[in-house]
Amino acid sequence: MTLPAQEQSGVAGIPALSVPLLSLAAFGSGISLRVTDPMLPQLAQEFSVTLGDASNVITVFSIAYGLSQLFFGPVGDRYGKYLVVAYATMACALTALLCALAPGFAPLLAARLTAGATAAAIIPLSMAWIGDVIPYHQRQPVLARFLIGQILGLATGVLIGGFAADAGNWRLPFFLVAAIFLAVSLALLALNRQLPPEARKVRRAEGAVVARMIGEFRHILSLPWARMVLLSVFLEGAFLYGAFAFIASHVHHTYGLSLTSSGALVMLFGLGGFVFAVASATLVRRLGEVGLSLWGGIFVALALLATGLAPVWWWAVGGCFGAGLGFYMLHNTMQINATQMAPERRGAAVSAFASCFFLGQSVGVGIAGLLVERLGTANVMLAGAAGVLAVAVRFSMKLKARGPRH
Repeated sequence: MTLPAQEQSGVAGIPALSVPLLSLAAFGSGISLRVTDPMLPQLAQEFSVTLGDASNVITVFSIAYGLSQLFFGPVGDRYGKYLVVAYATMACALTALLCALAPGFAPLLAARLTAGATAAAIIPLSMAWIGDVIPYHQRQPVLARFLIGQILGLATGVLIGGFAADAGNWRLPFFLVAAIFLAVSLALLALNRQLPPEARKVRRAEGAVVARMIGEFRHILSLPWARMVLLSVFLEGAFLYGAFAFIASHVHHTYGLSLTSSGALVMLFGLGGFVFAVASATLVRRLGEVGLSLWGGIFVALALLATGLAPVWWWAVGGCFGAGLGFYMLHNTMQINATQMAPERRGAAVSAFASCFFLGQSVGVGIAGLLVERLGTANVMLAGAAGVLAVAVRFSMKLKARGPRH
């Protein structure tokens, strides 16, 4: 497969801070996504709900996050991806504040729903913008470095969520998230004015907005490889995060560690992802896309097995680190394929990818929340391990059959 000339050359004159600022926006998004994980026991106690019911603060965020991305993809293509990310980040500051001020559990769920919707633009449109301006052969390491922000955000969210839960103040992290989003949004708006015209391009289209959006997604779904990528990332999100959401609770209840310590263990997931991001260029060169996806799935499966079956708590140290390393090996390979599923509709294509991923998360966490009281957290992790491994093996086989791109 030969790429178009623009895909090979990229866009010149991009300010050095453009990708780091997007990474900071992803940092805030990562905190928002995972900050409630270690707070589930405290939320369950404070609002007199079960642990499974408390996990709805994760589920509603993921549902809104996933569905809203179907809207933001075409909007980014139409009005400019970087600009839409900047305005969405400002909206995230407001919705995080609503979470902090929620007077009860039902208002908190409503606020988390709106927070997921406003955060939906950040990751997919940032990835699509990088796909617009960075040539394909350089894109995977750049995407990996961009994701450092999200990786650190996921880890930071779990840590500060644990601190807040132990301190009995679950509201404080949301005030912090609101401040981060506000500062980043102002910086993004300022930098957008410095981008070259090619990096702020919009795609003019005629006709009704809803009809155009349906047409774009119909075109993407008509592509066999796009359907394979979208199904794979949906199942990856369901199996991995159905298990991951309960790791902190598993370690806390099984070994008696504090929620702060449990959250610190889960931070090692982010460290594994950070190691991948730093070493991504070498790993891509040595393993290729097929090897990265296969070994990523193997690492995740072994890590979840080790954490779920651990006779002592410190097995979870290697488990959380290995899960993070393996996940980003597999997921980043899916991401690079998502940026090339439909280059002429990249915003919509990457948004469909991200939407499937987070809808998969919501389904996985929702099912796990229903089963965890009956099966226990350890069995939830074993099921997640088997599922991720199956997805990785299938995806790597399809990549190998498809052959290399040039």
